[in-house]
Amino acid sequence: MTDVRELSDFQAKHSDQLARDALPCESDPVLKLQCASVSRAARMTGRKFKVADEKSSNQLFDEDYRPQDSRHFNVEASSTFVPQTSQTFDLNYADGSHLRGFSGVDQVYMGDYKATSPFGVITDCNSPDFNGVDGILGFGLPKAGSDMPTPVLFAMTDAENKDTNAAKLKRKFSFFSTDDAAEVQLGGYDPDTAHGTMWYTPALASDDFIVGATSLKFGDNYGSSIELLQFKSASQRQYGAPSIMDSGTSCLVIPADHMEGQLSNVPWDDFAKHWKKGRSFWLEVGQKTWEIPFSSWYLADTDQTCVQPSPAGMQGLLVGDVFFREYVVEFDMTGRRPIIGIAPLNKQYVPVTRNKLASFELEIAPKNKLSLLKGSEVMYPAEHSEALTQVDRIPIVNKKGTQYFMDVGIGTPRQPFTVIFDTGSTVFGVFTYKHQLPAKIKNQLPSYYFSQNLHTLEQVSVKVSAAPLMFSLPNSTSFVAGLVVLNVALIGVVLAVFRRSKVPRGADMSGVKTYGTV
Repeated sequence: MTDVRELSDFQAKHSDQLARDALPCESDPVLKLQCASVSRAARMTGRKFKVADEKSSNQLFDEDYRPQDSRHFNVEASSTFVPQTSQTFDLNYADGSHLRGFSGVDQVYMGDYKATSPFGVITDCNSPDFNGVDGILGFGLPKAGSDMPTPVLFAMTDAENKDTNAAKLKRKFSFFSTDDAAEVQLGGYDPDTAHGTMWYTPALASDDFIVGATSLKFGDNYGSSIELLQFKSASQRQYGAPSIMDSGTSCLVIPADHMEGQLSNVPWDDFAKHWKKGRSFWLEVGQKTWEIPFSSWYLADTDQTCVQPSPAGMQGLLVGDVFFREYVVEFDMTGRRPIIGIAPLNKQYVPVTRNKLASFELEIAPKNKLSLLKGSEVMYPAEHSEALTQVDRIPIVNKKGTQYFMDVGIGTPRQPFTVIFDTGSTVFGVFTYKHQLPAKIKNQLPSYYFSQNLHTLEQVSVKVSAAPLMFSLPNSTSFVAGLVVLNVALIGVVLAVFRRSKVPRGADMSGVKTYGTV
């Protein structure tokens, strides 16, 4: 680990950087395009780069979607549900997956907290990826001008939301994983989960958890490792490659091209050429180096490599679950600019098996120092706070270290659901049986919602087989291109189409107010 630099030294050496806008992803023309590309990859993929062996890959495309395997929201059973049928959505993915539904508002329960919050009522699905799952819960940041509903964590912690018990909860959360369990912590992080200091750096964007990766090395040890991010110039290395911390991505996704001329090499080609069991990655963020050991990026149970080439057009990295198995990561959304905290995971810590609410004297982000930084150039250690902060620890189901599921409740009385947990998305929705909806709601929805059944339509897809790098890979363009094609086939181009129409007379819009507009 490199030592933290004194702020005065940093200011003297980087005065030109400090003069720039505080959000490089929104002001620097080149970086803006790169940030947008990784943001699209994180938000718009169908299955978020999930790893599958040959058997599960065949199931993914060949078996039918089985709605009977999932729990469905009963709108008539909830006395507090407010439909918003003027807001409908169709989410289409490149692999043929399709979600359709409308928006609603109801009581949402998460951990020890509850609040009135918007969510998606999913009436139709065709993807077997959702078999046995009740929906999806995104913890991502809202996009400016987006028509998507307010993310649930923002709705819960909104001081203007008069129907919440979480108004005083800090708008931040932490996440980490072990080999067989995981945990999300609302309001901060439990100090017992960290082995050492939590280091903080400001994000490069206001609406994504993007940090700059200025170096990515791979090898037997740090000294003899090769550099996978060979920037052509010091100015291009200044912010590094935009990288999103994303629990919805299983693996480490690295550039499969020259990043529009930013790099003199192709990182994926160099990784494939030097692949060998036992080797580690070293990721540099904010002048701090974080090791990703072989045990984290290699899935021993399935005999697979959890490193993947980026899809076409993506100019950066996706840092997925391989990182969360080594580090506890805090996502601080209390200010306009998100702050990312990273600390080595205490491997002796045992994730909770039920919700636990406690108060701690937390180590917090040094915001006065971070406010002077205009990019992800440096990380600073946490500062101690004597103020007690509530942290709600919520168990997460860990499926083979590649998928995470969380329990939530919706409605009055509370209806339980198990949903996919995803830090890279803002989508929150659960399934319902469309033919069991009240006539009043049916009449307000498009007629094709009921004339079509998505799960009976043919799913346009490609069959893929795993490419577990179990050998010394050929260093050929055609071989690497083939792997890239496989991953591009899994990239979802999400078309979120919210149709705005007049609210029919008699539509119940009472009690919606702030969270009724999506």
